Amino acid sequence: MIDIDQLSEAELIDLNHRVVARLKLLSTIRSQSRMVNFRIGELVSFQPDGRPTLIATVVRHNIKSVSVVTTDGQKWTVSPHLLSKVTPAPTEDNKPKQIHHHKHSRK
Repeated sequence: MIDIDQLSEAELIDLNHRVVARLKLLSTIRSQSRMVNFRIGELVSFQPDGRPTLIATVVRHNIKSVSVVTTDGQKWTVSPHLLSKVTPAPTEDNKPKQIHHHKHSRK
């Protein structure tokens, strides 16, 4: 363990910068590991605060988020932990498609 009481102001500032950089790296690694569960072109769902669940298609993986386009053309940037996979149900020619939501488990 580091005894911070013995560090100078400059050393504390340096330590702070290193801690923040490490926390950002860990956050990025966590987001990217969740992101690999969603492929470009895959259907997903998510629920923005105060709005109904939206269905969208994954169009891009960003560093810490996923870009999606909803069925009505809205573009969203969403954290991967908020996304769930969507699987279209099998259909017969005369029946409308149903969509099944699969909540992605958080780690």
